[in-house]
Amino acid sequence: MSDQPIAPVAAHEPPYYAVVFTSVRTEGDNGYGETADRMGELVKEIPGFLGEDAARTPGGLGITVAYFRDLASIEEWRTNMDHMAAKKHGRAHWYERYSLHIAKVEHSHGFERDAHG
Repeated sequence: MSDQPIAPVAAHEPPYYAVVFTSVRTEGDNGYGETADRMGELVKEIPGFLGEDAARTPGGLGITVAYFRDLASIEEWRTNMDHMAAKKHGRAHWYERYSLHIAKVEHSHGFERDAHG
């Protein structure tokens, strides 16, 4: 487990893109965690990758939002050979269903409570 505090990806100067991946997984891990960790490290090597937020509901819906500077960065990630292999394996073993949405972010801001209240 990371020593980093839990925090959303910081706001970036628009425009940029959000790739929203929502999924329902099959039962069991079946190697998913290890592969997800590897993909999380690999995507950081893509120029234009800005970060990602992820959560899973108690009912099993997973939501990952990855942020990219431009469409070329998304395409580089989409066509990465290791990522393509993981996606193929995921369709065969890890996912009951999923949806992917790509949106252009036109406005972005954030808030952080200061330490003094």
